[in-house]
Amino acid sequence: MITLRQLEFALAVAKHKHFKRAAEECNISQSALSLGIAELEKQLDTQIFERNNKQVLITPIGEELLERAQRVFSEISDLTTRAHSHQLPLAYPMTIGIIPTIAPYLLPKVLPTIKDKYPQFEMAVTEKQTERLLEQVRYGYIDTAIVALPYAVDGLHAFEFWAENFYAIFPKDGKYDKVSISSMELFENDVLLLGEGHCLTDQVLSVCTMNKNELKSGFSDASLNTLIQMAKAGMGTTLVPKMALEQIGDDVTALPLNETGPHRRLAFVTRLNYARVNDVKILSEIFNEALTAHEAKG
Repeated sequence: MITLRQLEFALAVAKHKHFKRAAEECNISQSALSLGIAELEKQLDTQIFERNNKQVLITPIGEELLERAQRVFSEISDLTTRAHSHQLPLAYPMTIGIIPTIAPYLLPKVLPTIKDKYPQFEMAVTEKQTERLLEQVRYGYIDTAIVALPYAVDGLHAFEFWAENFYAIFPKDGKYDKVSISSMELFENDVLLLGEGHCLTDQVLSVCTMNKNELKSGFSDASLNTLIQMAKAGMGTTLVPKMALEQIGDDVTALPLNETGPHRRLAFVTRLNYARVNDVKILSEIFNEALTAHEAKG
C-alpha cells in the first residue's frame, strides 16, 4: 500500500532533484529514502525517476503522478488541521516559518505575550528565505509564515500586523553626526547588502531606487548579523529594520533612512483554504499588541 511518507519522499526528490538533499529534508538516511522511492515505484509499477551518479530526472508519467501526489499531500495536511479547527483558539500546535531578517529580532519581543495569553500553545519555528517559506505554506508543509511586504503573495491570505523603517549602521566615531541619511548620501559609502533571495535587499533597493549593480561592494553570502559586525568595524554600512536596533547595541550610530515609509510591512500568510485561519488572525493581533507595548516602553 502506498503511504504518505513515500509520497513525501518522492516530492522531496522532485523538489531538490537530489537524493541526499531530499533525505536531509525528510530527516532520514539516503538509503532509507531510496528504499521508500523504490517501494513506491514498485507499488505503482511505474518508474518515477531516472537517476545516475550525476543527476535525477523525472519521467513524463512521473511528472503527472507527482502533481497528483502533491494535491493528495496538501489535502491530507488540511484534513488534519480541519479536524482540530473546532478546538479553542491556539489549542493545537502550529509550525510557523519566519524569514532570517525578522526571526531573531521579533521573537524575543512577542513570545512572552503569547506564553502569557496562551500558555498551552505549542509553536515550532522554521527559518528560511521568503520564496522557500511561501512554497512550504502553499504545499501544506507549514501552517503559516511571517514575511516582509512588499512581496508577491498571490493566492494566499495575508494579515499585516506591523510596519517599520530602515536604519543605516555606522561606527560610533563621530563622523556621522546627522539626524537621518538620504539614499544619495547612503550610497556614497560602501553598502553591504544580503545576497540573492533575501527580500530585505530587494526592499532596500526599491526604497532607495537603486540598482544592485551600482553598489560599490557587497557580501552576498553573509548573514545580516555579519554585515552589522562589518559595519561596526568601519568596513561599510548596512541597513537594518528598526526592530533590530535594540539587539545591535549602543556602540553604533544608527541613522533613519530619510525616504518615504514604511519601508517594510510584516504579515502572516497562509493558504486560502487553511482550516485554522482564525488562529492565524489571532496570532497577528497578539504580535501587534506585543510590538506596540514593547515600543511604548522603549
